[in-house]
Amino acid sequence: MSPFELTRTLAPDAAGADLRADVLHGLTRTPKELPPKWFYDARGSALFEEITRLPEYYPTRAEREILKARAPEVAAVTGARTLVELGSGSSEKTRFLIDALLPGLDSYVPVDVSESALTGAAEALLAERPGLRVHALVADFTRGLGLPGTPGPRLVAFLGGTIGNLLPGERATFLRSVRAMLAPGDALLLGTDLVKDEATLVAAYDDPAGVTAAFNKNVLSVIDRELAADFDPEAFDHVAVWDREREWIEMRLRARRALTVKIPELDLVVPFAAGEEMRTEVSAKFRQEGVRTELAAAGLDLDRWWTDSGGRFALSLATAR
Repeated sequence: MSPFELTRTLAPDAAGADLRADVLHGLTRTPKELPPKWFYDARGSALFEEITRLPEYYPTRAEREILKARAPEVAAVTGARTLVELGSGSSEKTRFLIDALLPGLDSYVPVDVSESALTGAAEALLAERPGLRVHALVADFTRGLGLPGTPGPRLVAFLGGTIGNLLPGERATFLRSVRAMLAPGDALLLGTDLVKDEATLVAAYDDPAGVTAAFNKNVLSVIDRELAADFDPEAFDHVAVWDREREWIEMRLRARRALTVKIPELDLVVPFAAGEEMRTEVSAKFRQEGVRTELAAAGLDLDRWWTDSGGRFALSLATAR
C-alpha cells in the first residue's frame, strides 16, 4: 500500500462556482461583505506567512509555544492512531503532534481546498517520517466531511484560531459536523485566540508595515483576476476595528471616494459611496467558559485547556460523548 493517498471531494470548478456565488451575494447585500477564504491565493498565502512573522501578530507564536509544550500530553491523553487536520495548509505546526503521536500513529489525514498545498506538505512529511501514512483530502470541511477508513481513536485538529472566522451560527453548525465525524472517545484539539486588551488585538490586524493591509486588499485582486473585475485596490483603505459587544475583530475595506466596480463575469455593476465599508473578515476572540459551552452544545466535553505563557491563546482538548 502506498504511504500517500489523495482523495478529491471537490468538483474541478468548485472554487470558481463558490467565488462567483460569494461575490454575487456579498456585493449585492447591505452592508457589503466578502468571505475571508478568498484572501488565500498564492500571493495571499505568502502575505499571511509574512504576517505570522510580524512582532504584532502573536497568535502563531503563542499556539506554537503551546503545541511544543503540550503535544506529548495530547498524545498520552488521546492515544490517537489517526490525526485529522482541518485546513492543514503546510502542516508546519502539526509536526509537534505527529512526532508526539508516533510510533503509535497510523495515519495523518490533512484536509484542505488546495491540492498543491496538500501534496507539498505530504512529500515533506513522508521524507522526514517514512513510517507515516498520509491520506490527504481535497475538500471544503465547512460543508461536512466523510473521513477515510483509518483506525481509531481519532484526533481532529483545527488550529490557528480559524474557528474565529465563523459567525456564531456557523460555528455551531461546524462543531456539530465535527462531532458527527467522531466516535465516542475520539477528540478535537481546537485553537482559539483569547479576549484581551483592544490595543493588542487591533495591532495584530493593522500592523504599521502595512502587510495586513496588503493581505486584506488582495481579495480585490483575486476578484479582478478570476472574474475580470476592475477593482482598484488602491481606491480602498484597510480598516481593523474591535467590536466590544461581539468580542471580535472586523477587517474592512473602506472606499476612499465614490466609485463603481464592474464585474463582467457576473454581469454586475457595484456602486460604492465615499467612505463605504465592506467587511472582509470577522475574527472572534474567546473565553474559556464560552468555548466550553459551544463545545458542549455540539456533544463535546472540554477535558484540557492550555494557554501560552502570556495567556493570549488557548488550545482546548474535547472528547466526543
